[in-house]
Amino acid sequence: MFDQVSTHYDRTNAVLSVGNAALWRLAATRAVNPQAGERILDIAAGTGTSSVALTHTGAHVVAADFSAGMIQVGRERHAGNPLVEFVQADATALPFDDDEFDVVTISFGLRNVVEPRKALAEFFRVTKPGGRVVICEFSTPPNPVVRNGYFAYLNHVMPRVVKLASSNAEAYDYLGESIAAWPTQPVLSGWLREAGYESVAYRNLTLGIVTLHRGIKAASAPAPAAVPAD
Repeated sequence: MFDQVSTHYDRTNAVLSVGNAALWRLAATRAVNPQAGERILDIAAGTGTSSVALTHTGAHVVAADFSAGMIQVGRERHAGNPLVEFVQADATALPFDDDEFDVVTISFGLRNVVEPRKALAEFFRVTKPGGRVVICEFSTPPNPVVRNGYFAYLNHVMPRVVKLASSNAEAYDYLGESIAAWPTQPVLSGWLREAGYESVAYRNLTLGIVTLHRGIKAASAPAPAAVPAD
């Protein structure tokens, strides 16, 4: 499905979010707080728009996505950026070593993983001790008035907009259903703790339509003291 929408994916997202997609991406980048020399894994990176934003401070970013079509578009668009590397990968079976990344992040992709809790366990495995995870995902607005209006948009307005903006409108039929079925903010926080992350917290964006989730992988125990030489 994502192969089919890869060429107009970013444009469609901008239209469907009424321009908020760029603001959410900026908020996620600030939450990641990329530092020069860090190694960051951006999962479900799509065409690499979020990945490139993370390289601006000098971090090296591995943009991973399950869709070969998305990866191909990303490689072509960002071929001149030496700080971003595109890798086709399954979020539930990442082809990386343990403790490899300073940051693992995913934006609007965890909801599309068939086994999200298995994916979170993989995120934890490849995060370095002391490293962090940042998840940006659609969520459940806590205010019932906002929530009802939001789901009315998803069910009745968005399908019409998609027909005008997307290269494959049928591929977006799943979107509203997947958002409605996605767990609430506290439940996802519980999944992060279950995976092993500590200091788990979340912050709502745009009245809770989108939420940023964060966690830390505890630093390893200090190395034993050296034995004095005789």
